[in-house]
Amino acid sequence: MSGDKMRAIGFIFARGGSKGLPGKNIKMLAGKPLIAYAIDTARACKSLETVIVSTDDAEIAKVAREYGAEVPFIRPAELATDAASEWLAWQHAISSVRASHGDFDIFVSLPVTSPFRDVSDVQACIDTLKNDPRTDIVITTRAAERSPYFNMVKLDAEGYASIVIQPEDAVVRRQDVPVVYDVTTVAYAARPDYVMRTQRLFEGRVKTVEVPAERALDIDTPYDFLLAECIVRMRG
Repeated sequence: MSGDKMRAIGFIFARGGSKGLPGKNIKMLAGKPLIAYAIDTARACKSLETVIVSTDDAEIAKVAREYGAEVPFIRPAELATDAASEWLAWQHAISSVRASHGDFDIFVSLPVTSPFRDVSDVQACIDTLKNDPRTDIVITTRAAERSPYFNMVKLDAEGYASIVIQPEDAVVRRQDVPVVYDVTTVAYAARPDYVMRTQRLFEGRVKTVEVPAERALDIDTPYDFLLAECIVRMRG
């Protein structure tokens, strides 16, 4: 399919266990469960025909349905452990939804941990994938605060530090090194067949959508959550 006839489905992956921040996915942020932010954004994106939550947890499934998401299957326990690959959960979700909803053209993942994403960020990923048939997956990035060419170091066996990537020429200013970006968890848009036939994100042709830092917070620790609460209060 091509153009506006392409079917795009949004997915949110939210397992019950979280060591870094227990109960993270349904923890209340400004009076709303964290997962609800992702659901609301997905439902507001006109290109997504529905939003589906993949979870192993009954309480998360209940909250997801309350906020308008579909939960047509429960994720197998072996795909919901700390060691389980998220990519395998993506594959399981695609297979399950193909069986229940039919084939579709664009898989969009909206991680729970980025509550400040904008609908425009999601739409930009979808449009980038639509507009380049050679692209397999689109990820979101933000400008990096540190550079492996300039102010990131690694330690050798004796504890001595060196620059992670040594530039070929002498570098005295950050502006002289290649621009690098941090991968964010704002959104991913991929071709389902690409996800099904590969094992990791960067096996194929990857394009990026840059998002501003204020929309790219990734909540993974109690400190991150505290920061999110501060941002919400500042925004009123």
